[in-house]
Amino acid sequence: MEIFIKASQFILSLSLLIVLHELGHFIPAKLFKTRVEKFYLFFDYKFSLFKKKIGETVYGIGWIPLGGYVKISGMIDESMDTDQMKEEPKPWEFRSKPAWQRLIIMLGGVTVNFILGILIYICLLWAYGEKFLPNDNVKDGIWVQDELATNLGLQTGDKIVSIDGKKIERFGELPIEFINGNTYTINRNGETIQKEIPTDFISKLVDRDKNAGSFITPRYPFVIAEVSKDSPNLNSGLQPKDIIIAINGEPVTYFDQAKELLEKYKGQKIDVIVNRESNKVTVPVSVTDKATLGVALGSLSLPDLEKLGYYQLASKSYSFTEAIPAGTKKAWTTLANYVKQLKKIVNPSTGAYKGLGGFISIGSIFPSEWSWYAFWNITAFLSIMLGFMNLLPIPALDGGHVVFTLWEMITGKKPSDKFLEYAQITGFILLLALLLFANGNDIFRKFF
Repeated sequence: MEIFIKASQFILSLSLLIVLHELGHFIPAKLFKTRVEKFYLFFDYKFSLFKKKIGETVYGIGWIPLGGYVKISGMIDESMDTDQMKEEPKPWEFRSKPAWQRLIIMLGGVTVNFILGILIYICLLWAYGEKFLPNDNVKDGIWVQDELATNLGLQTGDKIVSIDGKKIERFGELPIEFINGNTYTINRNGETIQKEIPTDFISKLVDRDKNAGSFITPRYPFVIAEVSKDSPNLNSGLQPKDIIIAINGEPVTYFDQAKELLEKYKGQKIDVIVNRESNKVTVPVSVTDKATLGVALGSLSLPDLEKLGYYQLASKSYSFTEAIPAGTKKAWTTLANYVKQLKKIVNPSTGAYKGLGGFISIGSIFPSEWSWYAFWNITAFLSIMLGFMNLLPIPALDGGHVVFTLWEMITGKKPSDKFLEYAQITGFILLLALLLFANGNDIFRKFF
C-alpha cells in the first residue's frame, strides 16, 4: 500500500507537470496560428493507450512514461519527422513563423513551469503558513550521533552559526546548506570556529544508509520507545513514552547526557526519574555492563518537543498579498539551491554524481501517507526543477532550440534543417545516456 500511495502521487504530479508544460508550448503556437498535430502525455512509440482527434490536433496518452510532447508542424522535434521538412514550408508551419514567435513558443513550457512553482508556493503559504524551528532556538546545540557529522568536524553541543558566511535562520535548512556549502562557522563552548566542508562530503552522504535519517539533528530527550524482551528492566516499571529526566539523582535533559551518566553506573542498580504524562515517577533499574538500560530509544516530533518545553517553534501566517512575495522568494531560493547542487554534480571530486537519481529517487521523496501539503510542495519543487532542466542549452531540450533561435536573431543566419536534425539526434543521445545513468544509480543503490 505504501508503494501504491507513493506511486500514485508521483504519477499524478508528473502527469500534471507534463500536461501544463506542453500546454505552455501549445497555447502560443495556436495564438500564432501554428498547426499542432499532436498533444501527448507520455510517449506513444508504435501505439497509444488513448487518442482522439479534435480539429487538427490528435490528443492522446502514450505508454512510455518518460515525458510528453506537442508535435508542431514544420519543427524538428521528438518525432524526428524529416519527411515533412523536405517539402516547401507552409504558412502554418513553425519554420515559417518569425524568429520572435518561435522563441515565445519554445519558452512557453519553461515559463509555465516557473509560474506554476511560484503559484503553488504562494497558495501553500497562504493556506498553511509556516511552522519551523529557528536555529537560534537550538540553544544547547546539535546532537552528533552520525559518523558523517563527526567527519565534518562537528561535536554534540556545537551551535551552527553560518555556512559560507550566510546566517542560518531555520534549523531545517542546515542539511541542504551543508550540501551546497564550502565552509561553516560554529560556536563551541563560547569559541567561534570556522571549518571547511570536506570535498567528498556529498559522496559520503550518498553512500550512507538511506534509513539513517538526517545527519544533523537538535539534541533530544531520552524517550523510551519500548523495553526489550531480553532487558534486565523488562519488569522494572519502565513504560513506553517515559522520558528519563534524572539518573541516580543527577538531572538529565538530553539523551547524550544520559549515555555519559550510565557509563558511571555500569553493572549497578540505580534509580531513575521519568516524566510520565506530566508526573515524575521514580523507577529502580539495572544498568547493563554495556552502560545501557535495554530499551529502544523513541523519537518525538518538533511540536511534541515544543509542548514539553525543549524547543520553541516559530509560526508565520500569510494573507494572500503577503504570500505573493514570500512564495516568489521561496521559489527563487529553491531554484538557487538546485543550481548549486548541479554545480556540485558536474564536479567529479565531490562525488555528487553518485546521488543523481531517476524515477525511483523522485518517487521516493513523496510521503507514504497521502498528504496534499506534501504533494503540492514536492510538485512545486519538481516544476521549478523541470523548468530549469529544460532551459539547459542541450539540443532536444527547449533550451537547445532557444539557443539556435537566439543565434538566428543575433546573426540573421538560420541554422539549416540538416544541422538541426543532427543536433536533435545528438541531444537525444546525451539525454538517453543521462537517463540511463540516473536510473542505473537508482537500481544500484536499491539492490547493492
